[in-house]
Amino acid sequence: MEVKSPTFDNPMRRLRIGKVVVNMAVGESGEKLAKAAKVLEELTGQKPSYRKAKKTIKEFGIRRGENIACMVTLRGEKAVKFFDRALEAVDRTIRASSIDDYGNVAFGVKEHIMLPGTKYDPEIGTFGFDIILNLERPGFRVARRRRKRSKVGKSHRLIPKEEVINFLEENFNVRVV
Repeated sequence: MEVKSPTFDNPMRRLRIGKVVVNMAVGESGEKLAKAAKVLEELTGQKPSYRKAKKTIKEFGIRRGENIACMVTLRGEKAVKFFDRALEAVDRTIRASSIDDYGNVAFGVKEHIMLPGTKYDPEIGTFGFDIILNLERPGFRVARRRRKRSKVGKSHRLIPKEEVINFLEENFNVRVV
């Protein structure tokens, strides 16, 4: 699927998908987290990495350093395909408050079985997850490269909400409410 950006006079002002992050926070380690990781791997086709608790919370039975969540970062064609499937789960509707000034769009899916092509397995159960889409302009490589790394200027990093909304409407038929 080809993702197009609104036409600009300057090609460096065009938008593109940088990455899609899928996060499944379970709140406990053990069998439940293993099942969540299995579900995440089936949904994305990529092995998830685990995230540790930052502090101990006795009321919830969470210890510092314990694995309590798993996440996957998708880039390129995989990111576009997964994001398109995830939008089907939320009826292609996103709230305007889910979009920030830096081109990030975040929303949640209550149950993973809402994704098209996913079947319910009673042994695993259902899990909800969060999806974060990161839009960027060409030239962000200078901040990530190993040699001669540099900062990206604020005027290049800032992406107005209107541009993000136009990008989502043109490429994914998203309705922003």
